[in-house]
Amino acid sequence: MYLTTEKKAEIFAKHGKSAQDTGSAEGQIALFTFRINHLSQHLKANRHDFATERSLVMLVGKRKSLLDYLKKKEISRYRAIIAELGIRK
Repeated sequence: MYLTTEKKAEIFAKHGKSAQDTGSAEGQIALFTFRINHLSQHLKANRHDFATERSLVMLVGKRKSLLDYLKKKEISRYRAIIAELGIRK
């Protein structure tokens, strides 16, 4: 499995306040970005996997809505997470 409990804890520790802080917007955006990158690599090898393509589109939408929320609430946190993760906006 590509996303283990240890990997999740590492992502939340790096981008959230702590490894147990799974609800912060930055932690969720970082987790979604990790999953989006993994699914994108999968789709490059498996072009006709339409279920994965649909889940990828849904994940991108969730990440976009979280980014919009963060942009509206606190622009400095938004800019920091965009720069840190290398997300195009």
